Amino acid sequence: MERERKVEMHLLDRISEWLSRIMTVLGGTAVLALMALATGNVCMRMFGAPYRGTYEVVSFLGAITIAFALGYTQKKKSHIVVDVLSDRYSERARRIVDAVSYLLCMVFFAFISIEIFEWGMKIAESGEVSETLKVIYYPFIFSVAIGFFVLTLNLLVDFLQSLLGKEGR
Repeated sequence: MERERKVEMHLLDRISEWLSRIMTVLGGTAVLALMALATGNVCMRMFGAPYRGTYEVVSFLGAITIAFALGYTQKKKSHIVVDVLSDRYSERARRIVDAVSYLLCMVFFAFISIEIFEWGMKIAESGEVSETLKVIYYPFIFSVAIGFFVLTLNLLVDFLQSLLGKEGR
């Protein structure tokens, strides 16, 4: 039973890490496209021929960049942590506080992911398009929902690991 739990945790951890890495590569690609578009637009503006709809595309790519970085940031613990009080806790108390924190964040971001996905479904059903370029943009909304889902998955892994302690990792 104990060995199966460790294997399952390891598998879940590997899946979340793999998804986070893929999302990071895609987010990095979106940043490169965003920079190329913005730079090209500035250069073309000097010649009086800016790209039409640059603001829309840059906004879409920015949303993807940020959403796709969330899971990797959580996986690597690359966010700000204020641990002035928790440094003084015992190891057990710190694990409990971490577990509660991960659980609350997981529920919150799962809710956000579901809400964004439902919003994307409404946009897809309505056939709404972007204002300037008239392109469908619900795939970008779904992409943001996926980014929050990967964050939620990483929070689930962190939650389970904090419950199981070091032996569960």
